[in-house]
Amino acid sequence: MRKTTADHILPDVLRPGLRLVFCGTAAGKRSAQEGAYYAHPGNMFWRALFQAGFTPRLLAPQEFPLLPGFGIGLTDLAKRHIGNDDELPRDAFDIAGLLAKIQTWEPQVLAFTSKHAARAALGAGIDYGLQHRAWGRTELFVLPSPSGQARGHWDIAPWVALAAHASRTSRRP
Repeated sequence: MRKTTADHILPDVLRPGLRLVFCGTAAGKRSAQEGAYYAHPGNMFWRALFQAGFTPRLLAPQEFPLLPGFGIGLTDLAKRHIGNDDELPRDAFDIAGLLAKIQTWEPQVLAFTSKHAARAALGAGIDYGLQHRAWGRTELFVLPSPSGQARGHWDIAPWVALAAHASRTSRRP
């Protein structure tokens, strides 16, 4: 039996014509409590969007529904689970569901917001940046996690590279 989106922790932010969709692993505890993506104050996601030039101003996590206006969408691999990567059950990730969403909406780029999420979806052999494979017409990109718990691996440079790539790659007809 297929579950509905009503039991998702955070709603997908997807629609036709998006140039970029960010995909995380799962909602953190703070995000689930507040009903907003990347809501923990130590998370760099919203600052990275602004600093890399995806948004004209720093958005608050509760403003996530505004992102499609900037050509950006959001989703997670584990839509029905809450917690850090190491707290998620092995069967939490819905790779088939993510692939179906990408095939349906065909964003220009799908950007994983951590190597953990990318490895879960793509397998081994990934590094930060644009990947050498695609899902249909959607390019794949891997970013360092913006989570405060991953601060030791934080680097804004891949986020800036993604912004440059997305701005110079025109939307395919």
